[in-house]
Amino acid sequence: MTTVTSAPSADRLLPAPRTRAHTAFQAVRRQPLLPVLVVMVLVFQSTTGSFLDAGNLRGIATDAAAVAIVAVPLALLVISGYLDLSVGSTLALGGLVAGWLAGEQHQSPVVAVLGALTAGAVVGAVNGVLCCYLGLSAFIVTLGMLTAVRGFAQQLFPLPLSGFGSGFAWLGGARVAGIDAPVVIAALVLVAGALFLALTPAGRHVFAIGVNREAAYLSGIGVRRAPFALFVVTGVAAALAGAIKASVLDSVVAGTSGAGFELTVLTAVLLGGVALTGGSGSVLGVLLGVLFLGCLQNGLTLLSVPTFWQQMAQGTALVAGAALAFFGPRLNR
Repeated sequence: MTTVTSAPSADRLLPAPRTRAHTAFQAVRRQPLLPVLVVMVLVFQSTTGSFLDAGNLRGIATDAAAVAIVAVPLALLVISGYLDLSVGSTLALGGLVAGWLAGEQHQSPVVAVLGALTAGAVVGAVNGVLCCYLGLSAFIVTLGMLTAVRGFAQQLFPLPLSGFGSGFAWLGGARVAGIDAPVVIAALVLVAGALFLALTPAGRHVFAIGVNREAAYLSGIGVRRAPFALFVVTGVAAALAGAIKASVLDSVVAGTSGAGFELTVLTAVLLGGVALTGGSGSVLGVLLGVLFLGCLQNGLTLLSVPTFWQQMAQGTALVAGAALAFFGPRLNR
C-alpha cells in the first residue's frame, strides 16, 4: 500500500508575521532601553552629522570601557541584594597605586597593575566582611567607605602623579586586532559576566540570594560567601578601571579621580534593568545601559551642551533607571 504524503501547505512555508512581531515585541519589552537607544543615536546623527563616524564611535567605546568593566560585577552584586557605592574612590586608589608603582617606583606594568588589583581587593574584602558577615547595611557601609577610601588615598598621595612611562601606557593605548585594549578588556568582562550568570551554578545562586535570602540559605547556598566574593571582584574591577584611566591620561589626582563614577556606574546598572531590590537583571541590559550613557554624554558634547545640562541629563537618567528597575519586572509579568 502506497502512502501519499501531502505537500506542505503555503501557511507552513510562509513566515508568520504575527509571530515574528510578537517575538520582537517581547524582545523590546525585556529590553525597553533598546528602542530608546536607537532613537537617541538617530537623533544625534541627524543633528551633528558626525555621531556615527568611525572615530567618534571608537571614542565612545573607549570612554565607556571603564564603566562597563565595573558595571558588570556591580550588577551581579546588586542582583544578589547588595550595593557598592565606594567604586569611585576605589578607582582612584587603584589608579594612584598603579601610577605610583609604574612612575615613582619604576616597576613593570604587570607589577603596577597587580598592585592596583590588590588594593581594590582589600577594599572589596572590607566591604564584604562588614556587609555579608557582620550584617551591616551595604548602603551605609559603602557610602562610608566612599569617603574613607578617598581620604586614605589623599593621605597617601597628596600630590598629583604623572609620567608613568611608555610601558604602562600600553594598558590604555595599545590595540589588539585593531581594537583599543580597554575595549577588549571590557568585552572580556561582559562575556565572562554573561557566561557566569547563564551557565554556572554560582550564577543561579546569585539570583536565588537576591530573590529570597532565607530560602537560598535553606537550600544550602552560601548566602554570605557568594556576595562576599562579588564585593571583592567589584573592588578589583574598580581598581583595574582606575589603572586603565591612569594609563590613558598618564596622570591621576587623588581628590578628583573617579569623583561621581559610582553614580555613573549605578545609573548604567539601573538603566539596564537590574532591580535595586535584587533578584533580576542581565548583562545584556547592563551593556545597553553603558552604551546609553556613553552615547548620551558624547552626543551632548558634540552639540556643545553646557556641562550643567549634561549633569542634569545624567541625573534624569538615574531617576529613569530607578523607575525602569521598579516597573520593569511588573511589565514583564
